[in-house]
Amino acid sequence: MSPQRSNRDQLVEGTLRCLERLPAERITARAIADEADANLASIGYHFGSKDDLVTAAVIEGLDRWLDEIERMVGDLQSTTPADRFRRASVVVQETRHRHTGLAQMFFAAMAKAPHDARVRERLAAGFRKTRPAVASLFELGQDQAGLDAAGLALAQFYGLLLQTLLDPALAIDGDRLQHAQQRLYRLTSTTQQ
Repeated sequence: MSPQRSNRDQLVEGTLRCLERLPAERITARAIADEADANLASIGYHFGSKDDLVTAAVIEGLDRWLDEIERMVGDLQSTTPADRFRRASVVVQETRHRHTGLAQMFFAAMAKAPHDARVRERLAAGFRKTRPAVASLFELGQDQAGLDAAGLALAQFYGLLLQTLLDPALAIDGDRLQHAQQRLYRLTSTTQQ
């Protein structure tokens, strides 16, 4: 591995550690450089700006979170896709507190995306990569309908995550989530008849 790649990786890893332990307002370029044991100027060299580094780290962190969910749900491969979906909801709930800083910065990047083409493209690329993985995990298919269903599953995940960040009492998990999904399914299935 080249030294430049290593330094780039160090910066991403340092940013992820900052996201785990620091409030958003204390995640400065200096804090990241110190955490990564890197030169402050290397942020500009590798990423252009601290914000671009944070966006790259957020995408990497979200990919890792999805990998963690897949590993924990993957043990259930002999179960039905519905069982894996329910288990994934539980895993998200169990791991969400550890990823609060990551989630907060993700939503900050989403707010910035309409005004910054680089951030928008990085986030969109992340979703393009994630949808097939989610479709595979839940056996939704890799056709357009399967990828669309994966997009809806991700929308549910991020939407509930946002609400929970605003107020933990808004969390919908376990049986409540299953009942809510069934109610929505009944709504959509009766309107199509």
